[in-house]
Amino acid sequence: MTDASKEDKPSVEPEVSDVEGERKKLKYPRAIPFIISNEFCERFNYYGMRTVLVLYLTRKLDFDDDTATVLYHTFTTLVYFMCVIGAIIADSWLGKFRTILYLSIVYTIGSGCIALGAIPTWDLNARAMTIAGLLLIAFGSGGIKPCVAAFGGEQFKLPEQAKYLALFFSMFYFAVNSGSFVSTMVTPILREDVKCFDNDDCFPLAFGVPGLLMVISIVIFIIGKPLYKISAPSGNMFVKVSKCIWTAIRTRSREKSINPREHWLDYSEKRWGRQLVDETRILLNVLRLYIPLPVFWALFDQQGSRWTFQATRMDGDLGFWTIKPDQMQVINPLLILVFIPLYEIAFYPLLSLIGIRRPLQKLTLGGIFAGLAFVISTIVEIQLESTYAVLPKAGEGQLRIFNGMNCDYRVQTNIPEHADFTLKRMSMFEEKYLSVNNKPGFSYTFTSSDPGQDCGIQLKGTFELEEEKQISFFVRKQANVIGMLRYEDDTEKSSKGYPLYRVLGNTATNRSVVFRDIDSSKPFDRHTNGSFVYDLVESYPSDYEIYVEGELALTYTMLLGGVYTFIVSDVDNNRRVVEPIIVTEPNSINMLWLIPQYVVMTLGEVMYSITGLEFSFTQAPDSMKSVLQGCWQLTVAVGNLIVVIVAEAKIFDAQKWEFVLFAGLMFIDMGLFSILAWRYKEIPLKKYDEDDANATLPVEQKDENGLDNPAFQNN
Repeated sequence: MTDASKEDKPSVEPEVSDVEGERKKLKYPRAIPFIISNEFCERFNYYGMRTVLVLYLTRKLDFDDDTATVLYHTFTTLVYFMCVIGAIIADSWLGKFRTILYLSIVYTIGSGCIALGAIPTWDLNARAMTIAGLLLIAFGSGGIKPCVAAFGGEQFKLPEQAKYLALFFSMFYFAVNSGSFVSTMVTPILREDVKCFDNDDCFPLAFGVPGLLMVISIVIFIIGKPLYKISAPSGNMFVKVSKCIWTAIRTRSREKSINPREHWLDYSEKRWGRQLVDETRILLNVLRLYIPLPVFWALFDQQGSRWTFQATRMDGDLGFWTIKPDQMQVINPLLILVFIPLYEIAFYPLLSLIGIRRPLQKLTLGGIFAGLAFVISTIVEIQLESTYAVLPKAGEGQLRIFNGMNCDYRVQTNIPEHADFTLKRMSMFEEKYLSVNNKPGFSYTFTSSDPGQDCGIQLKGTFELEEEKQISFFVRKQANVIGMLRYEDDTEKSSKGYPLYRVLGNTATNRSVVFRDIDSSKPFDRHTNGSFVYDLVESYPSDYEIYVEGELALTYTMLLGGVYTFIVSDVDNNRRVVEPIIVTEPNSINMLWLIPQYVVMTLGEVMYSITGLEFSFTQAPDSMKSVLQGCWQLTVAVGNLIVVIVAEAKIFDAQKWEFVLFAGLMFIDMGLFSILAWRYKEIPLKKYDEDDANATLPVEQKDENGLDNPAFQNN
């Protein structure tokens, strides 16, 4: 017997008598701080890793947004699916303590795999290491999720310490959200503000620090072992319920016509007893309400995927501080800590004034809030579309002309609406909507209005375009001959949110062009080679000094989402100039416009999640509460699976329509839930004598000779 169990000597009163006849209160279990600290560290690891995961998948592992979304939600699906497996392992074989300890070790190994795979100098297969790490984390995190809170609850003596138990669950929930809040704030800083391994970011540190917290959580958990009450495995009710249902289905298929019963579960009474049958019936009555619940989680968990990608296409500059896209997720745990007391003090009393008092009404309203959050995200996405690059569609092509000469040209073409225009020196002309079905080529004549600048007298040719491609032409001088250089362009914004730039060189001899980040003083060398078009370069949003042949030619700021072209050209007296041209406008809508959708979603979460769990637990029999918790976690898994299916189907070209789909699904889903809630009738729990209670235990239906046991011949 542990020290803690000795202190909590059995008593029927909240107080016990000491040797002198005085009364004293039962002490608060000393093991609880270790369990709470363990949960804080574990949640720091989970949410810290998950916060930067989609950006790591796209920016370092080169997955596209859809694939990264699929991987993210598949991982989350596995985590919550493993909750059921973890509960079965703990209750049937290992017990809660050993399950938490062993799976925490698996969890830590998974975190280490991702962190080590992110180190570029080790030349590991980062994709394989990441997938392996995510699988191990899913098994570890999901496996211990249903065990930790239950293990903490077992440290209390009930009913004497019921108030202490309520305080524990409040502290436990606070630890979960505190770990989430701190890690969601810190890991993006470690990712972006720290430079390591010659990179502008440090994903190994962003994954490594949460992994270190997981090691600390294991140490804390082991230190508290002498104080724990450790119960032996007692059998998993989830397995018993599953067997009871399976027995009823099989028996009903054989006996339906010859032995009709009032309810189909009654067919398993002979094998499992009246009490388990009745309690399973009550459980299924509650689970019918769970059918629509996964859609909410499909919307809720997109905060870490689609909404994070949405933030990468926005401007995080607040003047005094720059918000990182993945840091927007910190709003959710922060608001939860604020909203929980506000709901009790203000929101629920106000809702009661308009007739919303019952749990199922509140749960429905929470789902409606989630749908409204996606309506808001759709509106934001529509506004964002105006800042996206226009890409050519089927039957269309795009034309851009960059003038690298220090003179203006009069341009005459047969391009519709551009028959005669002036192309200014060191500038760009563009036409984004050109039909190329019947006419892929457009003739041109360039005439210099200033022949004294050695611009040539006349330049003739044809702009050859291609369907669904962006074709650019660069006017430059090569070997004393002025001509056009044709290349395929790309003006789409980086999926990582970083600025992109290209250098167009129009110099008589090789010139050294250096882009130096003022903040990090790290140069990025780009050398011109006469008249040349350089590949697009993904850079870091910052202020840059641009040097040509060691001389400062320009200081320029490249912003998130911008696509730039820099023309480097020789002018009179051997002077070099650098002219910046914005091809695609940088992100201009501030990330703070995402706050309303996070606020509305969190309002829905508090009402949906907490109310739903509270209602379900009050409706289910005591023996079924653990089963119900596992089924609740499965709704989260199914919700994430819905996102995987939609993302993998790639139904829509525009993100806004996917948001509209999810908002519509949520409203329809809550309509279905309202019908189920209206039809819901509570099944009263009967009282059972000792024989009925014993009947719930599995027994063999054969006697020692292998014949039918007579005890099972009567219903």
